[in-house]
Amino acid sequence: MTIYILWLREVKRYLRSRPQIIGSLAQPMMYLLVLGFGLGPVFQQAGQGSYLQFMAPGVVGMGLLFTSIFSGIGLLWDRQFGFLKETLVAPVPRLHIMAGRTLGGATVAMIQGILVLVVCFIAGFRPQSLLAIPLALVFMALVAIVFSALGTVIGSSLKDMQGFQLIMNFLVLPIFFLSGALFPLTNLPTALTVATRLDPLTYGVDGLRGALIGLSQIGVVTDFAVLLLVAAAFLALGARAFSRIQV
Repeated sequence: MTIYILWLREVKRYLRSRPQIIGSLAQPMMYLLVLGFGLGPVFQQAGQGSYLQFMAPGVVGMGLLFTSIFSGIGLLWDRQFGFLKETLVAPVPRLHIMAGRTLGGATVAMIQGILVLVVCFIAGFRPQSLLAIPLALVFMALVAIVFSALGTVIGSSLKDMQGFQLIMNFLVLPIFFLSGALFPLTNLPTALTVATRLDPLTYGVDGLRGALIGLSQIGVVTDFAVLLLVAAAFLALGARAFSRIQV
């Protein structure tokens, strides 16, 4: 019951914030329209086909990443305004509180990812088949859970908003840019190849491309397995970090 209440609270808070919904679509739309159409001719001349088709799954991954990880960091706001303390002193297991918040953040990220996908459709992106959409939704859900759990780990570790910009610059942005969302992962330098393989979002973007346009450089099965393992690991770390929060 606690998990459901906290999940519902996160979803309702997101749905009530219409400016936030519109504002969070601005960055994916900028990447999609400016880069998608701006670099499209260059990408096509290189013999790689449509850049819009290539980068649309990466833009969806970006929407999932930012929304899910920031929902976890929202713990800082709850701590600052006292809501977290009220929640933690309730006679319910902290694991249930963590699970409800994480699932709520993942659900919000899924809604955001679907909205970004709709924008991609409007811009001209076309999947290889409508039957690919369910598989894409599975990968979107895994990405959302992975980074909602990571956000919980971060939000449980920080005590104030001073570290927020540091997290943004040295964690979230590298995760996005190293995921292959904007460039192919072939023929990269060895160091960059290793870095991309250590990035969980790489497997989410690659899985989305494999599902939506049939272009997977790692393998859809491998992408699914890695995301599942990382999700389990981050959920365990999130539960441990959340249990250590001092009231």
